[in-house]
Amino acid sequence: MELAHSLLLNEEALAQITEAKRPVFIFEWLRFLDKVLVAANKTDVKEKQKKLVEQLTGLISSSPGPPTRKLLAKNLAALYSIGDTFTVFQTLDKCNDIIRNKDDTAAYLPTKLAAVACVGAFYEKMGRMLGSAFPETVNNLLKSLKSAESQGRSEILMSLQKVLNGLGGAAASSHRDIYKNARSLLTDRSMAVRCAVAKCLLELQNEAVFMWTAELENIATLCFKALENSNYGVRVAVSKLLGTVMATALMPKQATVMRQNVKRATLDEVLELMATGFLRGGSGFLKSGGEMLKVGGSVNREVRVGVTQVCNIYVEENSVHISCEVSWKSVTNLYHNSVHPHQRHDFVFLEAVVNDTSGENKSGAADIAASQHVMVCALQELGSLVQSLNATASPLIQEASIGLLEIVTSVLLHPSMAARLAAAWCLRCVAVALPFQLTPFLDRCAERLNNLKTSPEAVSGYSFAMAALLGGVHQCPLGIPHAKGKMVVSIAEDLLRTAAQNSRLSLQRTQAGWLLLGALMTLGPSVVRYHLPKMLLLWRNVFPRSLKELEAEKARGDSFTWQVTLEGRAGALCAMRSFVAHCPELLTEDVIRKLMTPIECAMTMMSHIPSVIKAHGAHLKASAAMVRLRLYDILALLPPKTYEGSFNALLRELVAEFTLTDNSANTTTSLLRSLCHYDDSVLLGSWLQETDHKSIEDQLQPNSASGSGALEHDPSSIYLRIPAGEAVLQMLDHFAECVKQAKGVRQQAVQLNIFTAVLSALKGLAENKSTLGPEEVRKSALTLVMGALDNPNPILRCAAGEALGRMAQVVGEATFIARMAQYSFDKLKSARDVVSRTGHSLALGCLHRYVGGIGSGQHLKTSVSILLALAQDGTSPEVQTWSLHSLALIVDSSGPMYRGYVEPTLSLVLTLLLTVPPSHTEVHQCLGRCLGAIITTVGPELQGNGATISTIRSSCLVGCAITQDHSDSLVQAAAISCLQQLHMFAPRHVNLSSLVPSLCVHLCSSHLLLRRAAVACLRQLAQREAAEVCEYAMSLAKNAGDKESSGANVNPFAPGVSSRSDIHCRHQGVNITETGLEGLLFGMLDRETDRKLCSDIHDTLGHITAAPLSSGKDEESEKKDEMDDDTMFTTLGEEDKSKPFVAPRWATRVFAADCLCRIINLCENADQAHFDLAMARSAKLRNPTNDLLVLHLSDLIRMAFMAATDHSNQLRMAGLQALEDIIKKFASVPEPEFPGHVILEQYQANEAESKPKRTIKNTDDDDDDYGTIDELPPDSLITLVQPELPTLSRLWLAALKDYALLTLPAEFASQLPPDGGAFYTPETIDTARLHYRNSWAPILHAVALWLNSTGFTCSESTEAAAVSGLQKRSTSVNLNQASGATGSAKSLPEINKDRMHLILGVSIQFLCSPRPEEPIEHVTACLQALHTLLDSPYARIHIAEDQLIGVELLSVLHRLLLTWNPSSVQLLVTGVVQQIVRAAQDYLQEKRNTLNEDDMEKESCTVLGEGGDSGGLIPGKSLVFATMELLMFILVRHMPHLSTKMSDSPSHTATKTRLSEESARLVAATVTILSDLPSLCSPAGCMTILPTILFLIARILKDTAIKSADNQVPPPVSAALQGIKSIVTLSMAKTEETQKQWTALIRSTLACILEYSQPEDSMPAPDEVSMLTAIALFLWSASSEIIGVQSLQNGCMNRFKNALNSCDPW
Repeated sequence: MELAHSLLLNEEALAQITEAKRPVFIFEWLRFLDKVLVAANKTDVKEKQKKLVEQLTGLISSSPGPPTRKLLAKNLAALYSIGDTFTVFQTLDKCNDIIRNKDDTAAYLPTKLAAVACVGAFYEKMGRMLGSAFPETVNNLLKSLKSAESQGRSEILMSLQKVLNGLGGAAASSHRDIYKNARSLLTDRSMAVRCAVAKCLLELQNEAVFMWTAELENIATLCFKALENSNYGVRVAVSKLLGTVMATALMPKQATVMRQNVKRATLDEVLELMATGFLRGGSGFLKSGGEMLKVGGSVNREVRVGVTQVCNIYVEENSVHISCEVSWKSVTNLYHNSVHPHQRHDFVFLEAVVNDTSGENKSGAADIAASQHVMVCALQELGSLVQSLNATASPLIQEASIGLLEIVTSVLLHPSMAARLAAAWCLRCVAVALPFQLTPFLDRCAERLNNLKTSPEAVSGYSFAMAALLGGVHQCPLGIPHAKGKMVVSIAEDLLRTAAQNSRLSLQRTQAGWLLLGALMTLGPSVVRYHLPKMLLLWRNVFPRSLKELEAEKARGDSFTWQVTLEGRAGALCAMRSFVAHCPELLTEDVIRKLMTPIECAMTMMSHIPSVIKAHGAHLKASAAMVRLRLYDILALLPPKTYEGSFNALLRELVAEFTLTDNSANTTTSLLRSLCHYDDSVLLGSWLQETDHKSIEDQLQPNSASGSGALEHDPSSIYLRIPAGEAVLQMLDHFAECVKQAKGVRQQAVQLNIFTAVLSALKGLAENKSTLGPEEVRKSALTLVMGALDNPNPILRCAAGEALGRMAQVVGEATFIARMAQYSFDKLKSARDVVSRTGHSLALGCLHRYVGGIGSGQHLKTSVSILLALAQDGTSPEVQTWSLHSLALIVDSSGPMYRGYVEPTLSLVLTLLLTVPPSHTEVHQCLGRCLGAIITTVGPELQGNGATISTIRSSCLVGCAITQDHSDSLVQAAAISCLQQLHMFAPRHVNLSSLVPSLCVHLCSSHLLLRRAAVACLRQLAQREAAEVCEYAMSLAKNAGDKESSGANVNPFAPGVSSRSDIHCRHQGVNITETGLEGLLFGMLDRETDRKLCSDIHDTLGHITAAPLSSGKDEESEKKDEMDDDTMFTTLGEEDKSKPFVAPRWATRVFAADCLCRIINLCENADQAHFDLAMARSAKLRNPTNDLLVLHLSDLIRMAFMAATDHSNQLRMAGLQALEDIIKKFASVPEPEFPGHVILEQYQANEAESKPKRTIKNTDDDDDDYGTIDELPPDSLITLVQPELPTLSRLWLAALKDYALLTLPAEFASQLPPDGGAFYTPETIDTARLHYRNSWAPILHAVALWLNSTGFTCSESTEAAAVSGLQKRSTSVNLNQASGATGSAKSLPEINKDRMHLILGVSIQFLCSPRPEEPIEHVTACLQALHTLLDSPYARIHIAEDQLIGVELLSVLHRLLLTWNPSSVQLLVTGVVQQIVRAAQDYLQEKRNTLNEDDMEKESCTVLGEGGDSGGLIPGKSLVFATMELLMFILVRHMPHLSTKMSDSPSHTATKTRLSEESARLVAATVTILSDLPSLCSPAGCMTILPTILFLIARILKDTAIKSADNQVPPPVSAALQGIKSIVTLSMAKTEETQKQWTALIRSTLACILEYSQPEDSMPAPDEVSMLTAIALFLWSASSEIIGVQSLQNGCMNRFKNALNSCDPW
């Protein structure tokens, strides 16, 4: 391939390679030439131009394939535009001669097509320079057009489009000729030709005024005909043409109007034309009996779908506000597909609709049917809009002058059920967007339902609304009051009870009652639990108890009573299904047994229904079908074992359903398509479900369920949220018999239904690892499946292949797999028909897919050879598609086993890519799939440099280049996927400089799949090379102007690619501004609704944000990200006044705020200069490119403040989080210009303004808000809280008591108060637990602070006055219950004791075993609360009086340290331990002081303190022992060598490093506590612990007293010196009994320190000053008889002498 990289074609190298490889070599040279011509020196090009022209024109005659001719034409045109143009007319004449040639053979066709392509490229590139030759060229092309076959017609039309593009208005003389010749081809049998002509005419209408004036109606008629039996590409292209023409007719271009006297069309005329196309009737728009998008009369479905797309284009092109007064009837379809960016547009339209139809309601059923669709449309759009606006819709909803809610609510009384349901759905959307409206809505609906009980519409409408609102509760975090559940049950009961009283209302009341009960079940077990006995009774009573009752019922009922009965039973079953789906916790064995009684009755009733229908009329069929559906729904959710006894009866019913036994209509299921594998979508065309036009394109899919999702088909869907279960497989022989007996269309319908059941069952068997059963069952199933492999219906063939693969997977036997494979081999070798070849080739692919490469390895060679042969069948694109798809499946599933077949497969793929016409898009899509699978198979080998691997890699790159340049969006998406794989395995060989710009262009594609693929690829690239990706994207922005002016290559098979205005971009190319790729991605977040796409955009932006900071490079792109965020919050569209600008949506802005927080956190780990203004300024002076966070502080605060004060709740929360992060990170940053001040002081006003909102929000509607305002200055915090403390403290204590009760194990449930707690009721107990769990820790800390300041001196009675006011305001807070019924009778000491028990109990319980996922803030808050509490004298006495409490607390803290490692936690623990020790010290000292002198003389004092006379410390009871155990754990954690067990272990490393700052503080705190412990002991106890304590202090002194450069004394050294002093001066240890032991201890400690103070070669130099200080402390504090030993005195003297002789002045 390298030989092809030269300016001139290397003809010697070309001659040496084989014939098969020459097209690839030529294509690679043309690719190289395409890149090099633009960058080459003009002089070099002109020198070699003559030879180049010869070589290129010579290639025209060499029968080049489609990609080659495209590149050839492009290069030839580029060569003339860069070099001399002397011979251009000569070359043009050559091309014209080839086009005139009468040779119509297939061999000469590629040459003709190449000549046509060259002509188009010349005119597009050079335009008016070739003006003199254009009449002849156009005539030549038009003559050829008449006799050309489909490929020729497509290429000529594409060429004409380019001619028109290049010449503009200069081609006016030929406009009519082109129009006359092209228009008839709009109805060509080839879809590719229809696409091409639509695009040619689209180009023509830019200059040809007659098209949107005199010819407007003709164009419309032709376009409607073109839409008949069209495919997706044609619909997009034709709708683009017609939409643009109509938009231009209404608003002509200014220049054209000035040039000619143009008559403009009116809006009525344009809309009338569209209405005519949609309805094909003389009646007014939508007067066709209400069947809006169904096929009726002669109207073709494709036409209606196409017209719907036309409306979309039309509105977009016009960007006009369509006025409702003009003709709302005509605008229905138009409105459904366009939502004006203005918030009130939907509402204005709805209001006009409601006002206009309110008068028509009296006009009869026809008018109601006509108006309901407009109403449904408007309400659904309004609901969607409000839900997407979320809380930002609040002003629109609440503004009284608009009255939106009143108008929506008025539709609840509309005669049409569809309109009532749509209004209910709209109300639900409003309630979900604004949760505070949910309860008022429910109350209002309940009130009106009670007031209007006698109106059928009111009963139906308001019950729909209530059901919808109840179904939306799970989307509202705060839910609804539990009392509303009781209200709904009473209303439903009343409706069901009174249903029989008035026959006019029976049906509506029955439906409404069960609908409300079904909706109630969605509130979950906490609500339903209390109503379950009543519900079980209602369900039991609605069905007959026995067969006898059923027979009696049949005998006495009439038609109407049966309808009501069936509706009631369907409703009851639906409520049951809702119960089973939403309350699985309540499904005990007893409840299931009680449920089975009515279910079994329903199953019995099913067999009797046909006779009821026969007796009372066919109109009962719908109600009976609903009963069956509801029954299947609930059975699918229940465990099959519960209804094992009814299997036979159930199977009879199911088989009758599938085989249409009782159904004369050919009803088919829509599930089969979804049960086929997702990857098979290319065979079925179901990839259309992944496009932006899914909602309308889905209606054209065979066996589609489109439209069945309408609310009126199943009113229960207004509250249900869990999908139904799957079908069951049985009775295979019966199925086969039914298929044989049925004929024609009915046979197809039966097969579709049966295959859905079979596939579903096989899928279930595979997932559950079950078997298919005995040989007879296998044989029967295989017969059924194999028969369908030859079915003419592609979906059945596809399903059969899938079923065969699933069967092989379930059976899992090699012989069975071999038998199936051999059958398909034999068929493929003998069969010649397309159906058999496609079905059996897919069967091979599916076998490999489901049994894997190892399971089907022995068949691999045969499968590959057969499929490679089938793929070369150029006569049938369908066979090529299916065989290539199967080949891709085999490559994917075989993995490394396929390695030996890579070269022949790759060679075939390249050959087909270069020869298959681009109009066969499915073939190209499958080729792309094959290429991707091959790349994955070769994998990391692609990095190698061997000859074979280099060839494979270059072949893959050529294949990617061809598919990348294809016009079809799916082929381009496959190319991107291939390049993504290549980048993963061989990143050096993927050229990002060309890939990234092309991906950025695709981001603005009108095709969802292409946008998705582009973003997925960018996500991967940004993980490794984010900076390069952003840089290449910006280069595209710089070159955008050039690209726009030069135009782009277009192709007739790319829907919408060459359009002047795109769905997502107003300009061709991509709209990247100075905000770069990040700005473009943020913009996409505003428009995209696809979840996967949005998720990938989020990830990509995350990688781009993190990259510069994590890699340690200059933080240039960080500023760019901030600018993006800035744009998110501040852009108001002032820059461009010519077009309306819509501010970014709240969800995008929330993500931008999250990005802001992420940048701040990343900067924290990157460089300290980000948070130091002085350092940042000096860094900026040294290097102006340095960009540091602190320099943007004002922008950060401004953005966070704007977010924190927004209308949107989510954005407000994100803004407050950003503000909190900013304050925490910058709180201590000093202001260099004002010493003593911090940088944040200048922004205090902003912070203070947004903070109170946060505190108000906390109490209002968000229980798990951040809940702290610690960042406010302390004085303002105290001022804010002080007046409310009496009330708050009582609430805090009540909440803590609730929390303590709620954390009790299940066996103590009986101890819970029957009426609930202060902030929960028995019904809300489950939901309340989560809120308590999230908020108890800060409350505990707050209580401790309050008790420490004033609390222990304050009784509850003094707060009563303050609390009474609160009780008046909030009756739901049950404070009396919380404080206990006898609280008022308790004395202050008893109250305080209860408070201590509560706080210590909650703390100890939590600290015993905090969950790993528990936030560290809870642990720290709990420890801080204990520390604060023990500051209080009362708490100290309480804990010291009962020593076991202190011991328990210490053991719990020790346990906490074992599981929680952070230093912050350890420091807090040492603080609490110190408080406990000091409390014990104070208590002991008090006891000693109270003893009188007589007692002292009797020496009873000696027994005070731990150890007593014996000196023994009892583990589990000794406070000192527990403390030492805990402190020893901390010391060994930070200084492992202190423990011989640790230092002797093999894993221990002997290296001693200097302690970190945090470790030093911890060790110092530990030493301080250790030195306090002897004061808690008796003299004998002191002698027990002092050896350990003195050894630890001496060792710590030795290890930490190391000389440092700055002569700083570390905290452990200071603590050790202080400890030595306090221990040596301990008076109470020096008794007669212990004197000898005491003396020995002090002497040995001094000896150790003298020894440690000597320098050692292997150790760091000791800090002599600290050592001398320690020696001096002994000499100063200890008595002379203790240290008056010769050896010690000599040692001390030597140390002092050495110090005096030292040269170190310190």
